[in-house]
Amino acid sequence: MKQVSADAAASLIQDDWTVAASGFGGFGHPEAVTAAIEKRFLSESSPRGLTLLFAASNGDRRTRGMNHFGNEGMVSRVIGGGWRGTPRLGALAAENRIEAYNWPQGVICQLYRAIASGQPGVVTAIGIDTFVDPRLGGGRLNGVTGENLIQLVDIAGSQYLLYPSQRIDAALIRATTSDTRGNLTLEEEAFPQDMLAMAQAARNSGGIVIVQVKRIAPAGEFDPQRVKVPATLVDYVVVVEDEDQHWMSYGEKYNGAYLGVPDAPGPRVRSEGPPDSATVIQRRAFFELRRSGARVVNLGIGIPSGIGAIASRAGYSDFTLTIESGVIGGVAAGDLSFGASSFPEAVIDQSAQFDFYAGGGVDIAFLGMLQLDSTGNVNVGKLGSHTIGTGGFIDISQSAKTVCFVGTFTARGLEVAVDDGRLAIKSEGTIPKIVDDVEQVAFSARWARERGRRVAYITERAVFELEGRGLVLREVAPGIDVRRHVTDLLPRGVHVAERLKLMDEAIFRDRFPTGERSRGFASD
Repeated sequence: MKQVSADAAASLIQDDWTVAASGFGGFGHPEAVTAAIEKRFLSESSPRGLTLLFAASNGDRRTRGMNHFGNEGMVSRVIGGGWRGTPRLGALAAENRIEAYNWPQGVICQLYRAIASGQPGVVTAIGIDTFVDPRLGGGRLNGVTGENLIQLVDIAGSQYLLYPSQRIDAALIRATTSDTRGNLTLEEEAFPQDMLAMAQAARNSGGIVIVQVKRIAPAGEFDPQRVKVPATLVDYVVVVEDEDQHWMSYGEKYNGAYLGVPDAPGPRVRSEGPPDSATVIQRRAFFELRRSGARVVNLGIGIPSGIGAIASRAGYSDFTLTIESGVIGGVAAGDLSFGASSFPEAVIDQSAQFDFYAGGGVDIAFLGMLQLDSTGNVNVGKLGSHTIGTGGFIDISQSAKTVCFVGTFTARGLEVAVDDGRLAIKSEGTIPKIVDDVEQVAFSARWARERGRRVAYITERAVFELEGRGLVLREVAPGIDVRRHVTDLLPRGVHVAERLKLMDEAIFRDRFPTGERSRGFASD
């Protein structure tokens, strides 16, 4: 191991290299290193023509994280799982200035292990019948992306997708501490992501491993059980000079609750007041959780991430929360700290979590939706020229036993109010979210129907279910004009149940029924 400055590390990256970088939303990105690479490019016009490989959305949705690579000429190709945190790269993709692919997050996590072990790639059913399927686009995001990298293969009469291994010339990862030999510990990182697999993949590709850390410790000081990446895999270590480049997440400098520190303050939520549309949706989703009796639960980013807090406030704990980051148990964080959980029970590698998901380990998943069509297909990754990416959505929605998609009925300008168990639409959104055809199929209703999966779609005013005939309206909110506020706004092909049910009035009251608060949960 050689200790170098961030600028010296940046000078090691060569034109046309394939660079893999760690990061999950706001967590675990080697900010000092990638900022230095961008600084070098802006002054020297090098490195150029890079290929980027990353699993989760990786950035602060503005300028940090993988956004440091969002300069024309710096990158030629991106293979990413989540694009939401990287709008600068998304803009280059929208303008046809780079080749752009969106692959399932879990598949990319598993791909690092395949590369490390010399396998040709990852063979999986994840992605079949979605826009990732090579028959439906192969995950290509724009017109300039010509090569269809993913292959359809037949094994014993069943169809699978082969996601090919990629040579990794440099892996950029992050740890908390390195000893003088290069052994790495992650004691102040919320979860390990796939740091080990990424380092192994780069090493066995003949590439280099650059690590950003907070500090250096003497060799021999670590308990070997704490070492997450051994020194044999580490080439260069950068100790951050500016602590702002090594916050726990882009949203929080440090939060001991994510590490299970016993005396750390618990997650804080606003005291309950008049609920907005998101709160209404979360409450209805909580009823779905409680009724299902599910033991293992996944919550997605955005509105779904707040369902755990609703359950905790209501005193319901007969389930185990999981997040694709590898976190198990606790209360999920949101926004730029999504991926972490306060007082988790366990934290495992991200790829191991996706192994469990892909095998059907999730009883019920709550995921967001941008668009929904009359057949039940869902889009979460692309609206017009705006690329968000699917992250782990495809992996999870295709594998969970039950899936509940949650989101507002319309977008842009929607305002609602609740009063004594009834919902009022104060201002209708100008963008319909239930459409004739979704722009991008990230969830295939046909795939789910063929496998007998239960699928529900929850909005603030209506609940739909997936049946053999397609999308069926089953419930409506009390207080609304069903025709004006629901059925007249639906596309052709959506069915209406002969007898509509009313959503529970408790959802539409200022105070939601609460119970004993769980450990560590505080209110303002």
